[in-house]
Amino acid sequence: MMRKRLLLLLKPFDVYPSHQFSVASSSSRNKVLQFLHDRMLVHRKAVHFCQNILTKRVTESKIVFRSDLSEPIRDVDVVITIGGDGTLLHASHFIDDSIPLLGLNSDPTQPEEVEKFREEFDATRSTGYLCAATTNNFEQVLDSILEDLSEPSELARIAVSLNSKLISTSALNDVLLAHPCPATVSRLSFRIMQNEKPISSLLHSRSSGLRVSTAAGSTAAMLSAGGLAMPILSKELQFMVREPISLSPASPSMHGFFKSDETMDIAWFCQEGSLYIDGSHVVRSILHGDTIQLSARAPTLKVYLPPHLLSRNV
Repeated sequence: MMRKRLLLLLKPFDVYPSHQFSVASSSSRNKVLQFLHDRMLVHRKAVHFCQNILTKRVTESKIVFRSDLSEPIRDVDVVITIGGDGTLLHASHFIDDSIPLLGLNSDPTQPEEVEKFREEFDATRSTGYLCAATTNNFEQVLDSILEDLSEPSELARIAVSLNSKLISTSALNDVLLAHPCPATVSRLSFRIMQNEKPISSLLHSRSSGLRVSTAAGSTAAMLSAGGLAMPILSKELQFMVREPISLSPASPSMHGFFKSDETMDIAWFCQEGSLYIDGSHVVRSILHGDTIQLSARAPTLKVYLPPHLLSRNV
């Protein structure tokens, strides 16, 4: 077995509020604070569990909190994120297509707990959609990787150019163009291009903005807005105009897909705007007349995926 160098990227322990609470109190607010405190303890326990497992393996490992990550990740063989999808998403912004990534969901949602507290507060924990491991199967998944018995999958990412200049961060989930004030109309025009030639008509939109997602991001905000869940390994991109102001029933469809060899060219026509890459992870300001180009030409992300996601890739 070849010795591998591992980087453990952790969700911080202080991500939840550290307010004082009274054990004797039964108020709803106090229950929420107790719940958040328990989430931190479960996460901390998961981190210690993984560290203990790694000490038994022939590996070199380094630990970094995601809040301390500011440079591209290099000189490691595998990155293991311990947290949830947010930590995995954060790691993706610092990894090229040469280093595979394994996500461990440190605090999975417990359905019976959600039901128990339904009338008091939201007891949802972590979804971990892209995380292939929990503490229950971490040893098995890790050994499979260390022994080269598992192959990572390649997920599409979105390349983003602003005024013909490529932004260094690629989107794993989605890109949103919108006015920074959610109550203000976004004005933009876009079309699909192939080999620098238009293959669709120019669509003009007055709306709440435009979202473009990858397959990995199609089950997030895109699906919530009425989009379609895509096979996880698809290299196509999906777009949807949010809350379009339609002048007539005959207005063109503001939802569709474009292929991996096609691009979407966008022109922005508001005095100000924002370009959101993977939610609030990366935000760029845009101005009237700016142009944005989106495509699936970004380097793919290598991820060890849960088997049930691959079984749906039809």
